[in-house]
Amino acid sequence: MGKELADAFPAAREVYQEIDDALDQDLSGLMFNGPEDELTLTENAQPALMAVSMAVMRVLSSEGGFKLSTGASHVAGHSLGEYSALAAAGVFSLADTARLLKTRGRAMQEAVPVGEGAMAALMGLTPEDAIAVASEAAGDGVCDFANDNAPGQVVVSGSKAAVERAVEMAKEKGAKRALLLPVSAPFHCAMMAPAADVMAQALAGVNMVAPVVPVVANVTAAPVNDAAVARKLLVEQVTGRVRWRECVLAMKDAGVTELVEVGAGKVLAGLTRRIDRELSSTSIGTPADVEAFIAD
Repeated sequence: MGKELADAFPAAREVYQEIDDALDQDLSGLMFNGPEDELTLTENAQPALMAVSMAVMRVLSSEGGFKLSTGASHVAGHSLGEYSALAAAGVFSLADTARLLKTRGRAMQEAVPVGEGAMAALMGLTPEDAIAVASEAAGDGVCDFANDNAPGQVVVSGSKAAVERAVEMAKEKGAKRALLLPVSAPFHCAMMAPAADVMAQALAGVNMVAPVVPVVANVTAAPVNDAAVARKLLVEQVTGRVRWRECVLAMKDAGVTELVEVGAGKVLAGLTRRIDRELSSTSIGTPADVEAFIAD
C-alpha cells in the first residue's frame, strides 16, 4: 500500500517518514510489507489511508507545481477522508492529522466490544426507505442510517441484532441486495458516542487554521471555511451520517465539473459516476496516475 509512490518519488518518502516520526511507529513498513491483518486494524488503516492521500498531494506539488489554493475550488473526504481533505487544505499539520487519526481509529474500535455492533449495505433503497427501515429495525437496540453514498447505495449501522433485522426488512422493502459488511465496529451511529467524546478532547488540543479552499463537511454537506466549525463537525461526524451523495451534489451546485480522487483506490470516482454522470471523475493513486495528471 503506497509503496510504488515511495519507490518513485522522494516527496512521498518524506510524507511517510514524517508520519512514522509523528506516530513513533513504522507505519510505512506495515503499509509496504504487512501483515495485512495488522494494517487493516482501524487504528492503523485510518492514518495509512491518509498517508497515501497526502503523499500524492506532496508529489503533485513537488513534481507538477500543483497548488490546492489555485488548482481546486473545494475539497471533501468520505469519513476518515475528511481529515485528509482538511490536511490538504492546511487546516491541520501532517503530524497532527496522523496522531488524530490514530486516536480516532483506536477510540472507534474501543467504543463497542467486538461482535456487538454491525453495519449493512442496503442496495437499491432510497434514503427515505433507509431511514424507515433503520427506525423500524432498531427496537430496543440501535440502528442508524450511517452512509448515503450514492443513489441506491445506503448503509445502516448499530447493534448487531438490530442491523440483522434491518437486512431482512430491507429485502421485504424491495432492496436489490442487503448484506452485512465486514467491518470491525459500527461506525457513524449512536454507539460511537464514547469515541466522539475522545475526539472532542483530542481536537481541542490541536491547532487548526482556516482552510485554503472550502471543505465540504460530511455531516452537513455544506462548505466550511472556519476552523472552529470544522472542529465541531469532526466531533459530530463520529456518530453522524456521512452524506456523501449530497456532498458531491453540493460541489456540483457550486460550479464544480471535475472531481479528482487522491489516494488509495478508486471507490469515490465510482460513486461519483453513480451520483451524477455529468461530473467527470479521475483517480490519482499510482506513479502512472500522477504522471498522467501532471501531463494533462
